Amino acid sequence: MAMTVNQKTSAWVIGASGFSGAELCRLINRHPYLQLSRAFASSVANAKPLAELYPELATVVNIDLEVWRDQNIDQDPLPELVFLALPHEASAKLAPYFLQAGVVVVDLSGAFRLKELNKYPEFYNFKHPSPEYLQDASYSLMELIGDAELNNLISVPGCYPTVSTLALAPLIRENLLCEQQVPVITATSGVSGAGRQATLNNSFCSVSLGAYAVLSHRHQPEIAQNLGREVIFTPQLGAFKRGILATCSARLGKGVTPAQVEQAFQQYYQNQTFIRLVATPPKIAQVENTPFCDIYWAVQGSNIVISAAIDNLLKGAASQALQAANHKFGWPQPSGVML
Repeated sequence: MAMTVNQKTSAWVIGASGFSGAELCRLINRHPYLQLSRAFASSVANAKPLAELYPELATVVNIDLEVWRDQNIDQDPLPELVFLALPHEASAKLAPYFLQAGVVVVDLSGAFRLKELNKYPEFYNFKHPSPEYLQDASYSLMELIGDAELNNLISVPGCYPTVSTLALAPLIRENLLCEQQVPVITATSGVSGAGRQATLNNSFCSVSLGAYAVLSHRHQPEIAQNLGREVIFTPQLGAFKRGILATCSARLGKGVTPAQVEQAFQQYYQNQTFIRLVATPPKIAQVENTPFCDIYWAVQGSNIVISAAIDNLLKGAASQALQAANHKFGWPQPSGVML
């Protein structure tokens, strides 16, 4: 049973100076069942009031960022819930300490998304320090987990896998796609997907629409794991701040009709608060700064194209993390998520 508003659950955000971490602070601050007790930056330079880093949060989130030090884990009292918005390897090292202390961990990195240990050196460039947790981590693509119970280690999907999986999963789960054909996904993300740290590649004067990490992006095995089949995934960087637009092309199985496609999407998503099945191809502008995934499809003969859009910092990160926490603690799904 969910607790009353006066019995708020204590939460920490570690990595609060990053884009996703700051969004989490904003959402938690308005959550009826959560109390943002402490927020941590990963560097001394960012140990300042959150509103100094993000002026739009002035008078919205009144919290000072502290420098994270490992000895913080030994402090009493610890929170009941911690959100890790950290680099992958940092989360992989830190999460076990909280879990051993009985804290629920919601991890926004890729540290626990993949079940195959050998994928981490190949796609994440590190040897996993906590492999014993990989099989126990609950992968929280919320619209597709149903009533499944989440473990104390909750792994939030990547932004590209979120939009791509939501676009294709109903068709694959209902066996509507041709088994011999590999779905092709082209997805364009805003530069906030690269994180807050400035580099030449994400500076305004350097960004131009183009593909990157072709056939080698770390989200490709995650998408394949989610769908249970291989995909061809090509990410692109667009000259805009936030949002992802994914175009998925596939071939329907023999005899599959448009009515069956419609039925599959309705069956999976008609009662999902944060999925909108739309009648025209979605634009990033209509999902920017929202927790929604908008999905459109078109069928021509045996060919199908699905177009889906999300805000990478919300549905692709912070708001989905909060959806998972709501599910774990038995709170209403929209709590703190609806803007």
